[in-house]
Amino acid sequence: MRCPWTLLLLSLLLCGATLYYTIKNLEINTNTAEMLSPDLPFQQNQAHFNQAFPEDATTIIFVVQADTPEESSQAAGKLAEQLNKANDRFDSAYIPTDNAFFRQQALLYLDQNDLDNFAKKLTDAQPFIGHMAQNYHLEGLLGSIGQALNQRNNALPMDLNPILLAIDDALKNQLNGQSHYLSWQNILSTDNYKSTAAETQFNRTIVIAKPKMHFNEMLPADVALSAAREISRAIMAENPSLSIRITGETALEHEELESVTKGATFSGLLSLVLVFAIQWIGLRSIRLLITTYIVLVMGLILTAGFAAITVGHLNVISIAFASLYIGLGVDYAIHICLHYREGKADGLSNSEAILISIRDVGSSLFLCALATAIGFFAFIPTDYAGVSELGIISGGGIFIGLVISLTVLPALFCVFPVNDVKPIRSPLTPAFVITFPFRYSTGIKIVSILLGIGACFVLTHLTFDYNPINLRDPNSESVLTIKELLQSKTESPFALTALANNLEAADKITTQLEPQPSVHETITLASFVAKNQDEKLATIEDLNLMLGGQLKNFDNTLDTANQQTALIKFNEALKKAIVEKSPNVPQQTLQQLQQRIEAFIKQVDATQTPAASYVQLEKNILGLLPFTIERLRTSLTAIPFELDDLPSDIRSHWISATGLYRVLITPEKDQNRPENLKEFVTQVQAIDNTVSGLPIINQAGGDAIVKAFINAFSGAFIAIVVLLLLMYRSVRKTLLVIMPLLLAALLTGATNVLLDNPFNFANIIALPLLLGMGIDSSILIMHRHHSSSGEDENLLQSSTTRGIIFSSVTTLCSFSSLAFTAHQGMASMGLVLAIGLTFTVMCSLIVLPAFSGKRI
Repeated sequence: MRCPWTLLLLSLLLCGATLYYTIKNLEINTNTAEMLSPDLPFQQNQAHFNQAFPEDATTIIFVVQADTPEESSQAAGKLAEQLNKANDRFDSAYIPTDNAFFRQQALLYLDQNDLDNFAKKLTDAQPFIGHMAQNYHLEGLLGSIGQALNQRNNALPMDLNPILLAIDDALKNQLNGQSHYLSWQNILSTDNYKSTAAETQFNRTIVIAKPKMHFNEMLPADVALSAAREISRAIMAENPSLSIRITGETALEHEELESVTKGATFSGLLSLVLVFAIQWIGLRSIRLLITTYIVLVMGLILTAGFAAITVGHLNVISIAFASLYIGLGVDYAIHICLHYREGKADGLSNSEAILISIRDVGSSLFLCALATAIGFFAFIPTDYAGVSELGIISGGGIFIGLVISLTVLPALFCVFPVNDVKPIRSPLTPAFVITFPFRYSTGIKIVSILLGIGACFVLTHLTFDYNPINLRDPNSESVLTIKELLQSKTESPFALTALANNLEAADKITTQLEPQPSVHETITLASFVAKNQDEKLATIEDLNLMLGGQLKNFDNTLDTANQQTALIKFNEALKKAIVEKSPNVPQQTLQQLQQRIEAFIKQVDATQTPAASYVQLEKNILGLLPFTIERLRTSLTAIPFELDDLPSDIRSHWISATGLYRVLITPEKDQNRPENLKEFVTQVQAIDNTVSGLPIINQAGGDAIVKAFINAFSGAFIAIVVLLLLMYRSVRKTLLVIMPLLLAALLTGATNVLLDNPFNFANIIALPLLLGMGIDSSILIMHRHHSSSGEDENLLQSSTTRGIIFSSVTTLCSFSSLAFTAHQGMASMGLVLAIGLTFTVMCSLIVLPAFSGKRI
């Protein structure tokens, strides 16, 4: 007050220097793996795996899906090739189920019975394959089928029904304006042509890529994912029926940060308007409003500088310090401003109003800051590094906010005094509302006790959602895709991994795990060595002798001519087969196909360019045949191999450079269901507690977080109780402060149970704010309530009450708008805060006075 301009100038210089230092030194660490202590067992297990198999750590999963397995394979191959070329964005990219070795040895991985059945189909189709090798065009295909239909001696021994159904499907799609290729792989490998959802997984190929991460940026995978999306869009543009979806933990975290940023922008603008309006209603002074915001911004800058000095970086949790500071730090300025305004309205001079405002609330604010800081500092020793660092920053920020409120704010009052203010009275407020806590104290006590007991029973159903996928936008591509994959028994990203020192140890783990009900299969390097190779190779050699020459000489240049004539002739052949009731194909198939061909010819011939439609039909039917023939020809060159013959690009994913063997454990049941996920983790860990994987990270991480919060809140609660006892030297006053806080906590937890809003990795961060605001409100009400014995009936109209209400409503507006964002974690956090703040204010303004023992 003696040197206000000097203080303000020094404060501005300090803020400027702090801002410069912060920009230069405060980094962003978005590596979520570092949120929990690296000394936790599951963190060490995961780090052990990441070190042994770095190519499979922090990866992106591409789900390539098409109408046919051929198109899926072609697109996946092109995608992996282009991702590997973008070596400035990706370290590696590969297809787990497809490479040159697997293509050559594919038939050796079939069971002998399946191989024999496949060999019989190829043998039956040999005349057809030979004919197509010499007549690769629509006329050659339809002519050979038409001839077979009308020959009683069954010159074409292969089953014609699948291929006729496939041709019918191609015609139907083209009639509907869609061009879908016929899958020759499906025809040669299945008894009946399938076009149902059962083929979805067969038509899906997984590509795994390791992006280059930049953890010093807010979106560490943004560069890689932007490139991946650009490459994917270019590949999909070549085939409208193709889809390439991106998921995996890295993509999920990226989309989550994008969703949070987008939601925070919207909710931030909304809350800014609401906060400004609420504070204007509370302060009724533009000068006080501007003063409050000046103090708030200065506090944020200095707290960010404190973070840069003490921690050096912000993580995805500690970055919330700004929101916590706005919610708590602005409280001190609001209370001082309201007391200052109250003094000015009572006719005091500017200096007297400043002194009285500091005298009336200074000691209470100091006690509030100390209690709240203890609550934050209690998180420092926990294993949850995310909130541990948040505790350091926010705890320090609380004292920074207090110091600025007690120094800079009075200086601003000196320089920019508020004059001509009138007392804030609400004539519309009924008298019974003002005196309600005292007049009905007995009833309030009884109801409070009953509510507390009831809440305790409800809290027995309190749960923690361990699956972070449930926090994300449920309509985002990465979430929809991973939920689809979690239903798979072979492609689930929630598979687990064990490490063994040798192959014998890996086999032992496999033997113990395979009988478990929750385990689908276990895969080791030895799983890639085909069994009974001699017998299978004999079958493959016979096939190669019979078909090898024809496949090798297959002309993959499509002769696009005479399509219309060929289709008309085939239609006549179908009519004849229907009349003569050909035994080779069901009559229903023949009649359906014949009607489809007539409809196609009629529709196409009515267009201006019918030739183009016929050419497209030929491509749709025969376009993928060369690819299938080439894959078949390659598979007929299989050779015997042993474990040591497996190529390095396969071995590197199953045996580390240090000789550790990997055991992949896939789940049997849908991992979208929490009970299935828990069963899978429990059964596998019971056999090997060193396994790692996303399910264990989620579950063990959740356990560690819950434990960290329980320990922190227990420690904070005890420390706050001791502090209050020392300050008040009264058990009764201490209980009066603590009791509303406990009741608000019980009611908040119970209400979240009733609303089916379980605690999770996101909304649990709201608890420190609720603790801080709860203890602050109780302390301030206690101070105001007992500082003057004649003001009982006016308690709810005092500046303290107004400060609590408006600071709470300010925070409520800042955070409750999050409840309407698409990100489910942020929405649940907004809901928890809205519920918690409501109960905190109610308990502080109604329950505490009722238990105070005073009467009007």
